Amino acid sequence: MSDFFQKTFKEKSYKTFEHFYLIDKSTALAKDTMQYRPCDGQRLLMCLVLTRFCTFAHLSYLFLYFQAFFFAIISETDFDFPIMSYYEVLINSWCLCLSDGGDYGLDERDMEASVATVQSLCEQVDADLILLRERTETAGHVRDYLIRRRVGEADFLEVRVAVVGNVDAGKSTLLGVLTHGELDNGRGFARQKLFRHKHEMESGRTSSVGNDILGFDQEGQVVNKPDSHGGSLDWTKICERSSKVITFIDLAGHEKYLKTTVFGMTGHMPDFCMLMVGSNAGIIGMTKEHLGLALALNVPVFVVVTKIDMCPANILQETLKLLQRLLKSPGCRKIPVLVQNKDDVIVTASNFSSERMCPIFQISNVTGENMDLLKMFLNLLSPRTTFKDDEPPEFQIDDTYSVPGVGTVVSGTTLRGLIRLNDTLLLGPDPLGVFIPIVIKSIHRKRMPVKEVHGGQTASFALKKIKRSSIRKGMVMVSPRLNPQACWEFEAEILVLHHPTTISPRYQAMVHCGSIRQTATIIGMNKDCLRTGDKATVHFRFIKTPEYFHTDQRLVFREGRTKAVGTITKLLQSKPQAKMQSTKKTSSQVEGSSSACEESTQMGGSPQMGQLVRVSNKAINKGNNNCTNCMYRYFVLYCKIF
Repeated sequence: MSDFFQKTFKEKSYKTFEHFYLIDKSTALAKDTMQYRPCDGQRLLMCLVLTRFCTFAHLSYLFLYFQAFFFAIISETDFDFPIMSYYEVLINSWCLCLSDGGDYGLDERDMEASVATVQSLCEQVDADLILLRERTETAGHVRDYLIRRRVGEADFLEVRVAVVGNVDAGKSTLLGVLTHGELDNGRGFARQKLFRHKHEMESGRTSSVGNDILGFDQEGQVVNKPDSHGGSLDWTKICERSSKVITFIDLAGHEKYLKTTVFGMTGHMPDFCMLMVGSNAGIIGMTKEHLGLALALNVPVFVVVTKIDMCPANILQETLKLLQRLLKSPGCRKIPVLVQNKDDVIVTASNFSSERMCPIFQISNVTGENMDLLKMFLNLLSPRTTFKDDEPPEFQIDDTYSVPGVGTVVSGTTLRGLIRLNDTLLLGPDPLGVFIPIVIKSIHRKRMPVKEVHGGQTASFALKKIKRSSIRKGMVMVSPRLNPQACWEFEAEILVLHHPTTISPRYQAMVHCGSIRQTATIIGMNKDCLRTGDKATVHFRFIKTPEYFHTDQRLVFREGRTKAVGTITKLLQSKPQAKMQSTKKTSSQVEGSSSACEESTQMGGSPQMGQLVRVSNKAINKGNNNCTNCMYRYFVLYCKIF
């Protein structure tokens, strides 16, 4: 058992530590009543586990064992197994409050002593104790606290939230209200500050992946203050004042921009997904498509119902009823919770990591109703995954720029490891599958210069001596220690969500995997054909360039109305000999067609006859797919010649 806990929890990173803590009779830390010393931080974690994880008394000591490991990681101290006497004191107190019929209140004296003890423990682990709410029970007081580990001045916690929903649901408008602190005028005033292109401002519809940030300080207050002259946000000042930054990924809602939305969901690696629903329109258009995409990628979803100021009460209730029915359906299996006060926010935020609970907020961008509840919920969100700095670094590229005076700049997400200034990484793969060494010239996080980035953080890198045309989306920068190999082919377990007819070998569609976006061909599969709802192991091959990826990565297989999701199970090495043979074959065909043209000219024929021969050869070489088109061209040239 000890080996299991060491393997599971010793590798966890302690830099994004956040925890909800409830102070009542079962978790009182008053040193005069519970005989606890303020300097011993393990009791804090013991009480945390009794509050949140234990259901049966005989399992409590096992969880104490786990929490002692966890505290050793957080405080960077040696592991000390909890003494049985401490365990007995906690269990007796816990069983006592349970036998009292659930009366958890503390009197004012014990509450203040317990808060002082917890505060001293938080100081030792370099964390802040933030009061969330206080309730008065029959026997005393009960308080909920948020314990958040402090970060450095040049560092902050980052949580990425993808904003999806049908067109005209109010996505960009809500982000404009949240980030700029100004309510909308009902005619799209707030969203104008987020658009990147002129046609977006004219049409009012997002067509590209946009990014904006919302910063919170240690007390949970918003620090976004737009410039008084131009109304723009200074990202550097926001990041310097923030202990947590919410990065919003504004995605397109129109159907014709679905490929951009899919790329934003896969390439930007969001921690959570905010699904927007217009209360007056209901669940229409791409709402179900975006919800299904988030579920397929295992991204937790919370729902925001907008425009409640202009929607009649009966229409709003009908929309909420349909939304709850959709979330409870067998495809979703969520637990919808209507958030109406701060107590609901704390309950949903503390249990949101289970991925089953789905909070539903009802807001208005014009009146600002319930906007404080949404901000409080965003402040309580924590990153879903932890990353280790001792691994070889890996960075995926999702966009490229050419900055005057700086040179080539790439942006993306650090998948793992630690990347420092002037590090040498391998950039690739290029069309031949080669990785080239590259030097990091400068690093920026949220437009703020930094010296290093950790796993899970988004950043931009200025690269030395390379042209922007040599870099594309989907490439990676990895450590030379990984000895990266590009792959043309792979196997994946896929589930067909929708297809009008059947899928068979030689079928082609767009594969989205991380920041990779490329057409792939089905070489083979373990079934004759696939229909909607079928599962199969499929062998894919990229048609243009090799890519770098890992097993167990999620992918989306898309072409028109066809959609499938899956997981990569096996990487297959490319076959350069086969590629060379096909290249030689193609060149020999070209030589043959040119020789045929020369022969036809020498025999008295015209150059058009040589073109006729080339077109017919092309029809034969390409196969049945383009045969009809080529035969038509054959007939037209035949008429022109004769």
